[in-house]
Order: sequence, then C-alpha cells, then structure tokens
Amino acid sequence: MQSKARLLGHPIHQMLIVFPLGLLTTSLIFDVIGGISHHGIWNFIAFYMIGAGIFGGVVAGAFGLVDWVVIPRRTRAKLVGLQHAIANVVALVIFAASWVMRLDAPHIPGRMAILVSAVGVAVAGLGGWLGGELVNRFGVGVHEGAHLNSPGSLSGRPASDDAGPGPA
Repeated sequence: MQSKARLLGHPIHQMLIVFPLGLLTTSLIFDVIGGISHHGIWNFIAFYMIGAGIFGGVVAGAFGLVDWVVIPRRTRAKLVGLQHAIANVVALVIFAASWVMRLDAPHIPGRMAILVSAVGVAVAGLGGWLGGELVNRFGVGVHEGAHLNSPGSLSGRPASDDAGPGPA
C-alpha cells in the first residue's frame, strides 16, 4: 500500500523522520562532548536541538498518522504501526522532560537531564526499528502490493510468507 501523504511520489513521513531522529540523537552526542570538554556551548546547542527535534517529531508523526489510519485492520502492519507510534510518542515525551529539566540553565543540563535524553535515544531507536519493519519488511508506504501480514524480520521466515490475519 502506498502512502497517502506523498510529495513528488515519495512518502512525506519517511522523508521527515530523519530530521527529529538525527537532531535528538545528535543532542545526546553534544551533551557527552559538553560533559567531557566542560564547554557548556555543546549543551546549549543540544538544548535547541532537542526543541527542534521535538517539533520535527510532532510534524513527522502527523504524516505518519495519515498513513497508519489507512492500513487495513487485523493486519500485523497495523499492530506494528501502533507500536511504532507509541514508542515514538514516548520518546518525544521523554525528550520533552529532558528539555524542561534544562530550562533554567541550558548550558549546564545536569546528569539527570542527560540520562533522560539517553533513555529517549534508546526508545527512539526502538521506534525507528519498528518503522524499519513497516517499510522494509511489510512495504507499508512504498509498495502497492505490500505484504501486510508478513512475519517479523526476527522470525527467520521470508517476508513473502503470510502470517495470516491479526498480530502474530
């Protein structure tokens, strides 16, 4: 099934997710550099990257919702899409908490704010992996003849195997 929200023939959601994922992950890297170098400018930049990443995640999520709504019910793809959405919403909430923890002193985030961001990166990684399942395994948003009931990639079975209706 092809994406319903497309730009010049390509799914918009898949184009947009690289920005928040890159910004949020890089913000953690900048926090680590700031902690090692003791130069708060890195943490200050990370603060703004988190804000931009949250905004970008909300925008990308809106286009993802447009695509998820049209996935047929009782397919594995519908369930994995829901799990993908939940993981990414949780990741955005976690990063929002880290961002709020930094409001008073963005250049000195504190260890807890950085730890919270690290958890956010892990959860976003899970959400990204689930998104990869949707696109690469099920063909959601890409192929008109997508296999919406394919077994998961960890099953060891080919994507062309039909796992049957419903989550498996």
